[in-house]
Amino acid sequence: MTAIAEIAAQIANPGRANMLIALLEGGEMTSGALAEAAHLSPQTASGYLAAMIEAGLVRVDRRGRAAWHRLASPEVGRMIEAMMAIAPAGSGRPAPEVLRGARTCYDHLAGRLGVAIADALRDQGHIELGEDGGAVTPPGERFLADFGIDLRPTGRRAFCRPCLDWSERRPHLAGQVGAALAARCFELGWVRRIPGTRALAVPSAGREGLHRRFGIERF
Repeated sequence: MTAIAEIAAQIANPGRANMLIALLEGGEMTSGALAEAAHLSPQTASGYLAAMIEAGLVRVDRRGRAAWHRLASPEVGRMIEAMMAIAPAGSGRPAPEVLRGARTCYDHLAGRLGVAIADALRDQGHIELGEDGGAVTPPGERFLADFGIDLRPTGRRAFCRPCLDWSERRPHLAGQVGAALAARCFELGWVRRIPGTRALAVPSAGREGLHRRFGIERF
């Protein structure tokens, strides 16, 4: 069996798929919490986790007597996000409304908020997005620098790229630029994490700032 087939076999199981989605949404969870989220017995969940750890989909961190599970890498998360994006609308586990509104997709902004920011930057001529890549225009460089973002490339990471949003089925902004935008919004207090989930709260000051800076009225 090839490595791809092995990974596909892991995800094809509904119980394991639900556990991976729970980890995508919750960050890190105990086996008991994962069993409850996926509606599995503790014994079945434990066996599934052992298989996914061996397949390289999940990693476990032990802290004292507790074992916390998380997705093994950002690549695993992007794979799950991509599969959710191409799944037929309305199929599978519905996304909670709070996740649809604003969430992180690892280190960048997703949901209606992330899509709205990408739309605003593109409509204002600050970025260009294609199917597989993107670029920041000269006016965009000035705009983002004025927003407090350092655009000097770092490492081998993609500089600017679209990431298909699984709940909105349209692209939000990823890569170095997407991560920097998210970090700046956190720094300004425009968004804050809701504990135990990837969902984000956007206080009134954040909504005012997003409207003033990007022209976003609602999301």
